[in-house]
Amino acid sequence: MSCDFGVWYPDKQLTHDEAGVRYARLCDSQVEGEVVDHPSVGAFYAELTSRHPEIDDVPDDRVDDTLYCPWSVAMDRSGGHVLMACVWSRAEYVRGLVHEVARKHGLAVFDPQQGRIFYPDSPEPRESARRPWWKVWA
Repeated sequence: MSCDFGVWYPDKQLTHDEAGVRYARLCDSQVEGEVVDHPSVGAFYAELTSRHPEIDDVPDDRVDDTLYCPWSVAMDRSGGHVLMACVWSRAEYVRGLVHEVARKHGLAVFDPQQGRIFYPDSPEPRESARRPWWKVWA
């Protein structure tokens, strides 16, 4: 099981549902017309992978070290978006990291687990909103 996130340059304000449609299209590799290329996306990717390298760049002796590389698969990216999936055990950490770095670079974050989009000027996600979907009793 993985926890997924989508980040893109916010060329226009989308509703949560519209962002979900955009995310689904990006997951299906339908990038053209969905996102606008922007240098902030490259800067986001560079900063994120400087902290935690892509899974394909992990040395053999650190393959199972999720503190070093929390990603479960290689990231999907273009000049206008980055899709990433992390191992479930690192989901809360990665959620915070993705929001922090995206906000710094002026990018929107879509969280498909919540079905919500967060813009750089949005308030930080509240702890209750960040509760894993399977913890319905907490």
